[in-house]
This record gives sequence, structure tokens and C-alpha cells, in this order.
Amino acid sequence: MESTRVDRWLWAVRLTKTRPDAAAACRGGHVRVNDKPAKPATTVSPGDEVRARVGDRTRVVEVVRVIQKRVGAADAATCFIDRTPAPPPEAAIPVARRDRGAGRPTKRERRVLDKFRSSRA
Repeated sequence: MESTRVDRWLWAVRLTKTRPDAAAACRGGHVRVNDKPAKPATTVSPGDEVRARVGDRTRVVEVVRVIQKRVGAADAATCFIDRTPAPPPEAAIPVARRDRGAGRPTKRERRVLDKFRSSRA
């Protein structure tokens, strides 16, 4: 087997939960193969780079092995090399939060919050 459809491959290696989800991602423009927009029937072969926006992350993977049937997670992990860049570090700025259900801030708490907000600006 030299190549397969990109929607089938995304589903088989467990990047999407269902094959219709993979096809919808392709139709929506969320999948690119070798930096070209991919339709669900676009073929992938070993060595291709696939960029797929899955949920809120963009996954960048290189196809190592082509499969058409869904396999176990351990086998699926051997079918691609994950080249997804690390997410940016979270901001280290503390955020003033109140416990849920704590009610309105007291006068003292409001003054502390106003002082905190004015020091950040």
C-alpha cells in the first residue's frame, strides 16, 4: 500500500475521533498536505507532511507509514512523527480571582483590587 486518502489516514492514526470529522476538517480548510490545502480524497504517502487543526491545536505530523484501518494507539503512534511545535508559555502575570459564590467584594477588597489594577497599567 503506497498511499491512502488523507481523511481515512487521519482517522486511522487517531488524530480525529471519526472519519466524518476528518472529512469535515478537510472540507473546512483545516488540513494541509505539503503546505497545500487538502480535500478529503487527497492522497498521502510516506514522507508527506500533514498539518491538521484538531480542536484548538494545530498538529504537524510527518507520515511514516500508511494505514487504512484504525489500529490500536500504540500501533498508530508508529505511523507518524509528531513535529508539532511546543505551545507558547503561559503568561506569568498573576490574575486576581475571587472564589465562586463569595458575593460582592468588600470595600477593603475593592481598594486592594483597584490598587492592583492601577499598578499594572
